[in-house]
Amino acid sequence: MTVPIALTIAGSDSSGGAGIQADLKTFAAFGVYGASVITALTAQNTRGVTGIHPVPSAFVTAQLDAVFDDLDIAAVKIGMVAELAIIKAIAAALARWTPKHVVLDPVMVASSGERLLSAEALASLRSHLIPKATLVTPNLPEAAALLDESVAPDEATIREQGRRLLAMGARAVLIKGGHGQGEESIDYLFNGGGVIALPAPRIATANTHGTGCSLSSAIAAGLARGETLESAVRHAKTWITAAIAAADRLGVGKGHGPIHHFHGLD
Repeated sequence: MTVPIALTIAGSDSSGGAGIQADLKTFAAFGVYGASVITALTAQNTRGVTGIHPVPSAFVTAQLDAVFDDLDIAAVKIGMVAELAIIKAIAAALARWTPKHVVLDPVMVASSGERLLSAEALASLRSHLIPKATLVTPNLPEAAALLDESVAPDEATIREQGRRLLAMGARAVLIKGGHGQGEESIDYLFNGGGVIALPAPRIATANTHGTGCSLSSAIAAGLARGETLESAVRHAKTWITAAIAAADRLGVGKGHGPIHHFHGLD
């Protein structure tokens, strides 16, 4: 039996909790072989980002072509894209290689508050990457930024924003509720046929570094394994909830520590 292969296109997190490192851990946790294309190097830890060094777009293209030319990529996850030239390089490669599934996590701001996507690149992300996505996975602030408006204060506004994001061209949109309030963290899946609410208990922990990266990678892993989109999202939601619940067991770093990607092995 051939192992399913997923590709992550994202930035490197030197502390190992988010970005490429979190994506590869997630793929491994789901029994999927992970390949990677690095868009930027970051100097960061659990307390914040101290430096970002984008990879030249021509070398991003070289990585993409090398991977797609040799590996049978079943699903792609896109995370931090850093700048305009890199977005265009990724979009061109997706058009050239036409992978079946693309999960776009529109990473704009790190968990610690640092901006990770330049303002000039935002319009290009909207026009070049969202229309190529099987699924876009913004959190509440990212959904608002993509629409150039305020963060949704209630469910009705979340549903309206989701419908308008869907109209940008992606096949489906998952608005994540981790930044919301209340006892439950509710994600909303918009897939053209309606809206599916996916609640989970809100877990009291400061150790949530890499949550968004890992959730989108878990969905990509499910798609690579042949699951339907709804099934992949549901399984990823269950897994990420357990990974957050187990995060305090790791004790990594002095700030916002990582989730526990391999909680199932404890």
